[in-house]
Order: sequence, then structure tokens, then C-alpha cells
Amino acid sequence: MTRPVTHILRLLGWGRTLAGYGALRGIERDPSTPDPVRRLVRLARLGTRQPAQPDYAGAFRAIGPAAIKLGQTLATRPDLVGDEAARNLLSLQDSLPPVPYAAIEQVIETSFNRPVEALFRSVDPVPVGAASIAQVHRAVTTDGRDVAVKVLRPGISERFRRDIDTYEWAAAHLEAFGGEARRLRPRLVIANFKRWTARELDFRREAAAASELAQAMVAVEGFRVPQIDWDRTNSRVLTSEWIDGIKISDTDALRAAGHDLPALASTLVLTFLTQAITAGFFHADMHQGNLFVEPDGTIVAIDFGIMGRIDRQARVWLAEILYGLTTGDYRRVAEIHFEAQYVPSHHSVEEFATALRAVGEPMRGKPVSELSVGQMLDGLFAITREFEMQTQPHLLLLQKTMVMVEGVATQLDPQINMWEVAGPFVRSWVRDELGPEAVIARRLREGAETLARLPALLRRLEELYPPRGGAPEPPPVPKVELIWERRRRQRRTWPLVLAAAAGAGAAWLAALQGFIG
Repeated sequence: MTRPVTHILRLLGWGRTLAGYGALRGIERDPSTPDPVRRLVRLARLGTRQPAQPDYAGAFRAIGPAAIKLGQTLATRPDLVGDEAARNLLSLQDSLPPVPYAAIEQVIETSFNRPVEALFRSVDPVPVGAASIAQVHRAVTTDGRDVAVKVLRPGISERFRRDIDTYEWAAAHLEAFGGEARRLRPRLVIANFKRWTARELDFRREAAAASELAQAMVAVEGFRVPQIDWDRTNSRVLTSEWIDGIKISDTDALRAAGHDLPALASTLVLTFLTQAITAGFFHADMHQGNLFVEPDGTIVAIDFGIMGRIDRQARVWLAEILYGLTTGDYRRVAEIHFEAQYVPSHHSVEEFATALRAVGEPMRGKPVSELSVGQMLDGLFAITREFEMQTQPHLLLLQKTMVMVEGVATQLDPQINMWEVAGPFVRSWVRDELGPEAVIARRLREGAETLARLPALLRRLEELYPPRGGAPEPPPVPKVELIWERRRRQRRTWPLVLAAAAGAGAAWLAALQGFIG
């Protein structure tokens, strides 16, 4: 078990790095920052020279791989880190200097317990990409297929475990201060971050996610997922087909190849909505580096380490929220927030609807070049504090991905209107899922399924399943002994130790006297 002093020293070291980039100024000035945190921040920045303009992305890059991933997570949380920091962190690119090929080759051979030559006819020693967790090399299999080989960086799993251990310790202490810190649920943020990174560090999970998304999107035109080479994939190596396409960020090359950029932008938005709302399983890292366009205009996504999942009830609420915002039905949007238990029931539905109108009305009918989904999310975060709306971690990835998709779509088509593109899709889905025919069909199906399960249900009446509300049951967070609890325990222990020592001393003296006598 890591000692508190180790956590504090790590935090101070990271704090000094953050201070050197001016990234602690906002925390120190925020009136909701707990006093012990403010004192730690002052100690961390003591003697450092801070730039006039904070560079949060640069600070997280300097700290290391786990911090890069954490920074990308915090980019979705302007309510937690502030608008300025969130915008800056959105630019945080996950790239590091490559590991020498000899170390990569050793990982491949060790993980398969076979020489590289038994798997690949050739491997290009120069990587095509190097990120915080892994790097990718182009290779040719022994049967002549071009593939991309993604290899885990040596020692990266241990480094992530060490850093996340300190994140958990810090989040537990921050939340224990209560007030605004408790409402923002930092422990749950870190718990989700830990689950996401655990999936990213096991390439079998990433390969399975790619396979599942490919199956869900098989009938959707204009989008596809690379095929996985399962014979050359394990927990530390992932092999998939090589994609010959143009990066979606290279708009000049796309135009030169004759692609319709506005059509690509619409396809990207609609395929994301199909993943999130129809399938409930979506690629949650759809930045420009992970999207390619093939000669026929098909968008191909790569890198499935971060995936989002939304259950059906949450998808219904999400679709109704989007539909309400696109049509201006703010009353219904407010009602959904109360039905989903996102907002405590002692607040007024009417007041919340008015607050939503203030956020949504400026967006309607304007291109994304003037107002955006990202700005809408900023506005929504601004009203969550007033209405005591707790963070919904199961929607964080969705919010992050919406901002990413919007950014890519805007680069392809600066005049795109996200609401106009999304509106017909959402209306169709709501009609199909919530219309009278769909409700009747669903209830008939559910009734038949219930009757079929009735004998088993009667035998298991003692198992009760209470309603979960709007959010899925949160993952368990580890028990962290708070530093003041440790001190109290030590204060209680010392008298016992002293008493035991005194008793032992008295017994020893008595024995000595008896021996002398």
C-alpha cells in the first residue's frame, strides 16, 4: 500500500510542473477550491516562474502518459477545470517520442513466445504513429497481407497503475472536503478513467470493441471498421488490416481526390449518431488522426481503445433531449432531466426549462461557425451548479465525442448546422422507438418474454431489482484511508503502545528483581 507521504510528494512534483506552465493559477483563484488544496497549490508553485498565458495541454504532456490521458478526460469537464482549461486541453494530442524498434520487437516476441519472422514477413522499424500507450508499425504478414501492428510500450502498464493510485488518493481527499467538490464527484471521474485506461491497456478488449462496432455498423453506408487479425493479436499486440486512405484532416488532398467535403461532414455526424443512439455503442476517440477516407468516400475509423456505451433508457432520454432542443420544446427537455433524476426533485421544472431555453435558443438556425455544440455544452455546464445537477459519468464520453465530431465536421464544412443534420435522424429514431406502433410492438414482445420467464421468476421472487433512475449504477470506487483518519488511528494507537511498553517494562523490572532477590 502506497504511503500518504509518497502520494503527497508525487502531487507536489506534478504541481510544480503544472505551476511552471501557469496551470495552477485558476485552481488557486477559484473560490470553491478547498483551503487545504489551495495551500498545497501555493506550496507547489513556490519559487516557480509562471507564464502569463496558462498552457494546460503542455503541462499534462510534460508530466507523462497517464497525465495525457487524464487531461483528455478533463477536457470534457469545464465544470471541473473551467472553460479556459477545457478548451486548451481539447488540443492535447496523444503523441510521444517512439520507443526503439528493438524494444518493440522484444514485446512482440515475448507476448507470442515466437520470433517475429514466424508472424510477419517484414516490419517497418520506423513507426507510423507513437502515442502514450502504444506505437504502430506497418508490416506484411507471412501470407502477404499489409497490416498495422500496434504494440504496447514497455513498462507502461506499471506506470499507469502507479499514477492512478495517486489520482484515486487525491480524489478521495478532495471529495471528502464536501461542498462543490463532492457535487463534482471526482472519485467517480477517476474510477471511470481507471476503467477506460484498463481497457486501453489490454489490446484484446480493443480488438473485441472493433469487432462489435463493425457488426453494429455493417448495414450503414459510408462508414466501416478495419478487420482484426486475431491470429496476430493478444493483450500487448493488436494487428489489423492496413488502411490506404487520406487522413480526414487533409482537406486539400480530399478535394484533389474529388471528395464532396460537406457530404463527408454530414456522413460523419450521422454515423456518430447511429453509433450512439441506435447501437448504444460508439467510438469515443473520433479525432482527426483516427479517421481516414477511402477512394470511394467511405470513412474508416481506427483506434478503438476508448469506447462509450449507453443503455436503452438513457438513449431514449438522449434522443428526446436532442429532439426537444432542435424543436425548442424546452419544457419536455426539462421534464426528462427530472425523470432521469439528473436534477433533484425539489427544483422547479419550469425554472429549469427557462434556463435551458437561455442555452438552446441562441443555437437554433445558425451554422456551427457562429455557435456550436461545444458552446451549448459549456452553457449546460454553467446551469448545472445552480440546479445541483450531479455529474453523469456515463455521458462524459458522449459529450467529449460530440465536441470532437463537431470539430472535424466543421473543418470539412464550416457552414454545417449540426442541428439541421441531426434533426431528421433524431425525429426518425424517436418516431420509430417511441411512436404508437413501436410502443405496442415492444409491449407485446415484452409481455411474451415475461410469460416465457414466469416459471423462473416465481422461483426467484426473493431477488428484487429496484429501478436505477437515469444513470447506470456507478462502478465501485476503492476504499482510500484519508490522511486525517490515519492520524486519528495513530493517535488512538500510541496510548495503547505506550501502555503496553510500560506494562512490559514493569514486568521486566519485576522479573529482574526476582532474579536478583
